[in-house]
Parts: sequence; structure tokens; C-alpha cells
Amino acid sequence: MRPLEGLTVIAIEQAVAAPFTSSRLADAGARVIKIERPEGDFARGYDDVALGQSSYFVWLNRGKESVTLDLRDPADQAQLKELLDGADVLIQNLKRGALARLGFDFDRLAREWPRLITCSITGYGEDGPMADRKAYDLLIQAESGLCSITGGPEEPARVGISIVDIATGATAHAAILEALIQRGITGKGAQISISMFDVMADWLTVPLLNAEAGKPPQRLGMAHPSIAPYGVFRTKDDEAILISVQSDREWRKLCDSFLGRAELGRDPRFATNVARVANRSETDALIADGFSRLDAAEATQALLAADVALASVSDMDTLSAHPHLRRVTVGTPNGPVSYPAPAARFADSERRYGPVPSLNKREDDPWTA
Repeated sequence: MRPLEGLTVIAIEQAVAAPFTSSRLADAGARVIKIERPEGDFARGYDDVALGQSSYFVWLNRGKESVTLDLRDPADQAQLKELLDGADVLIQNLKRGALARLGFDFDRLAREWPRLITCSITGYGEDGPMADRKAYDLLIQAESGLCSITGGPEEPARVGISIVDIATGATAHAAILEALIQRGITGKGAQISISMFDVMADWLTVPLLNAEAGKPPQRLGMAHPSIAPYGVFRTKDDEAILISVQSDREWRKLCDSFLGRAELGRDPRFATNVARVANRSETDALIADGFSRLDAAEATQALLAADVALASVSDMDTLSAHPHLRRVTVGTPNGPVSYPAPAARFADSERRYGPVPSLNKREDDPWTA
């Protein structure tokens, strides 16, 4: 038995953040009823690479049931009310105030369904000067300052995945689970509000505190602003390897075993991380010289012998064939699709992942009677 079996989730959702949340609840056994507009979740049209279907939609909507409702229609509003009568959780990421304008304001939800846990995802929260703005992933990346610390020295860049949406969805998932635990103790539901901007601001605490202390982080590409050496170096056969030295002890071992220059481990210019960061160009030059003498296989073997953390600089083709990539296969309207498995693994339990729903309602759906 999965941990959330017996719970029902109503998800008035689209795009990425809220579907991420509800997909994880579905993975854990909750019955997730996804409410879509008559034209469908617009993420269904983001691309067509998964057997002619959207990669986003196939990834984030496994295990759900889809119902199309026009919530401006009184009959469909009545159907939503019937669904809420049997629900434990309501997730929604409509524009701020939209649910209230449809007749389902927070006061009504709390009054008529006191055990219901509601989770509302917005761009900037329920109040404040920007609360009514539309908000999408890249917009929040830019507005929060994330782009300013991403990329190389020349210009800001976006993170290459929908990091704000995913972070928001994970935050909402954790908050809902907390509320379910609390409800098990008190018997009362909860109202949760999660702002995409708040989530990203929280995640940006370290660079913000550095900036406020007069040390604004610089864009360094694949180097680390606070640790050295931590970056990409090229071998004599021009392969890229990323290394990370997290402590002064590791630095001394790197100098002795990899560089063959134990005296550098005690040199005051490099002996501490603070000193290495202050002398980053000299530090990196020493490491680059060591790499230039070895091919990729030799460098990897020497780094592992020195117990230095390292990684290949992979691309998606590399990931696709990576020996550590675990996959799941889910059913979709166009056939089975294989993609990376969720990270959490439970001992003695093999998770089952339900199919991705088609848009149209089926006549035999038990909630459409």
C-alpha cells in the first residue's frame, strides 16, 4: 500500500509548478483528478517529442485522471463542488483571485470543507504591488536575480531547466504533506499559499547575503564563486573534467598526489580556501598545468587515487546512456514512454506509476455521472 492511498486530490492546474506537486502525490498513491479547460492544459502543446506528445505533460501528469470543465459554466461549477465534497486536497495555480471570482473563495472553501487542505500557487503571492502580474519560470528567474548569477562573465543566462517551477512544485509538495500530518492530529484542514518569487528568493539566500556584505557574486561559468579550485579543466587530449576541492585537507592531498608538489599545500597563498579564492587565477593555473600533462583516463585515475571529487561535463546524450540513470516507463495515449525515475526509493516497495490521461472525458468515469 502506498502512503497516500485513500486520499483524493483535486488539481486545477496547468503548466509545470502545480502539476509537479500533484504528480508526486499521485506517485504516492493519491487519486489525483486533474481539472483542465475544454482546450486542455496548455502544457500539452509545449512540444511534441514524446511520441507526438509534450515532454512536459508526459513527465508531470502520470497517474492522474483528467476532467475537462469550463468553470465559468454554472453546471461545471456544480460538478467541481461535488468533486470537492470527496476531496482531501485542492491544488490550484490559476491567476490570483480567479478561484474566488468563480465562486470558490478561501472563506467558502474553509467554511464548507473544513478538512480540506488548499494549496494556491501564484507568482508573487496574494498581496503586494506585483500580485496581479502574470508569472512564468523565466520571468521569475530574471525578477529574482537568479539570472544575474548564472552564466559566464559576458551576460546573464537562464538556468537550463524550469528551475523556478520545479522548486515551487517541490515546496508545495512538502507543505501539503506537512498539512496532512497536521490534519491527522487536529482534524482541521489548512490554507497554503506559495509564491514562486518567495521560493526563489529563499533559494538565493547565500548570494544575497554575500551581496549585502559587499561581496556580490560574480558570474564565473562553471566555477564556484566561494570555493577554489572548483571548476572545469582540460586534459592534454582536450577532455573537460570538473573537480571540486571542499577542504584544505583535500587541497593538500591534491597537491601531493595529483600535482606532485606537496609544498603548495602549505604555501600561504593557497593553504586555505579563502586564500585560494583570493588567488583564484594562480590556483587555477597550477591545476590547469597538472591536467595538461595527462590524458582524460590518466587524469581521472590520478584524481580518484587522490580522493578528489570529479565529474564529466556531460550532455543529454551522455545522460541517456549513463550507467546510473534509472528509468520508469509510463503509458500514454500514444504508447509507452520511458524517462528518468523519481529520485526517492523505498526499501521493499516497488512503486507503480499510472498512465498519462488523455484530454477527453470517458463515459465510464465514475466522477462524471
